Amino acid sequence: MPSRFVLIWLPNLATDHRIRVRPELYGLEFVLAAPERGRMVVKAVSAEAGALGVETGMVVADARAILPSLIVLDEEPEMTREALHALAEWCLRYTPTVALNAPDGLILDVTGCTYLWGSERAYLNDLVAKLTHAGYTIRCAMADTIGTAWAYAHFGRPGGIIPPGEQRNALLKLPPAALRLPSETLEKMQKLGFYQIQSFIQIPARMLRRRFGTDLLEKLNQALGYSQEFIEPIRQAVPYQERLPCLEPIVTATGIEIALQKLLEMLCGRLVKEGKGLRKSVLTCFRVDGRVQQIDIVTNRASHHVKHLFRLFELKIKTIAPGFGIELFLLEAPEVEDMTAAQETMWDTAGGFENASITELLDAVTGRAGTETIHRYLPDEHHWPERSVKAVTSLREKPKTNWRTDRQRPVFLLPKPEIVEVTAPVPDYPPTVFRYKGKVHYIKKSEGPERIEQEWWLQEGLHRDYYTLEDQDGRRYWIFRLGPYSEEVEEALPEWFIHGFFA
Repeated sequence: MPSRFVLIWLPNLATDHRIRVRPELYGLEFVLAAPERGRMVVKAVSAEAGALGVETGMVVADARAILPSLIVLDEEPEMTREALHALAEWCLRYTPTVALNAPDGLILDVTGCTYLWGSERAYLNDLVAKLTHAGYTIRCAMADTIGTAWAYAHFGRPGGIIPPGEQRNALLKLPPAALRLPSETLEKMQKLGFYQIQSFIQIPARMLRRRFGTDLLEKLNQALGYSQEFIEPIRQAVPYQERLPCLEPIVTATGIEIALQKLLEMLCGRLVKEGKGLRKSVLTCFRVDGRVQQIDIVTNRASHHVKHLFRLFELKIKTIAPGFGIELFLLEAPEVEDMTAAQETMWDTAGGFENASITELLDAVTGRAGTETIHRYLPDEHHWPERSVKAVTSLREKPKTNWRTDRQRPVFLLPKPEIVEVTAPVPDYPPTVFRYKGKVHYIKKSEGPERIEQEWWLQEGLHRDYYTLEDQDGRRYWIFRLGPYSEEVEEALPEWFIHGFFA
């Protein structure tokens, strides 16, 4: 199978990314500039400014003379490099081998990948469409060699696909600059009248070497595929996973436990060295018949304690159906967190969530009953009751404010207050009777009102007057009146809502 490469050129990478960061720049004439020899020089030009005659390399004063409304921003090369690297990581969904072609390009080794899209044209169209939709101006090409793909992306028809083995014909009518030659070599070729590659491609190699040096022959041979060009793919973080192939298929629960124990020891050993702990782990079992069995666990805080993690998995091992045998085990930790020194000694501490037994108990309950069984809430800095509490997933998170203890609050709070029918004296008396879900409640005791206003910076609305009520059966409720009575209009009675239940 011949190698296939895609070269992606982003000619406006710096300005396109700046628009993504600051959408208000879309459609405006702006440039990115940097100081050079005591002058501000244009380094990147937006499409709108370029259409009006502004070019890279211009002095900013000259550019403003051409376009007085020009917006000048500081060039940030590091931001552009980070954007290019982020795009390279994004392209990993199209191929496992992506390399940077700094400062504004990417190289994709797509050998054996395009069939997943049905054809090379469908592959390239999908790639171009997604990058264009993200706001980037791109030119790309596909060929057997990196050199030809680069040449066609920069000087050929946009989106061109060079058929396998046809790189020579594709290069003939392109200028010498398509071979990525230094400016000195290009100047010599210009003086000799070599305006296209076809004008010198037939000249013997010894004559080209004597006249232009070895660089021309090297670039030409790479583009034609006579010599190989190597790329350095971006380095992804090694995933937290361990594999265990089996010499003989595993068919018993005991064998699965032994394999799991060994995998946990290997994985946790790496986590300890890197000062991390897992929050979620997945054990995948690949059977000899091609089927896959999978179980997972979650922890309430980061952990690399082998015995504890094994006990969590042990609850689910019985759900694995080995069939005719398992030939490969894969243990992954898709979610990990940094562990502090205090966490690393948690197994010897006591008190609250730092107590190992409490943490293990929560993990065991979660493993048996599901992740939706245990919830943790912290106080939030809001006035309205439904906003004053927030759900958190980690035991490490600390409250930013203290729980309010000066006022009694119901044990169960409705996520959204529900309207009730109320009989109450006016203007500020508590209800004497209310109907909720078809049942009538006669009030024996009451307390209130407690007025709670909305945060004006979030939304505008009426205040609430809360009452704590006890009915004839001794059940207690938290009910509020929305807004004041209107003395001018008798029919404009305020609405009443039930919001919570006391134990």
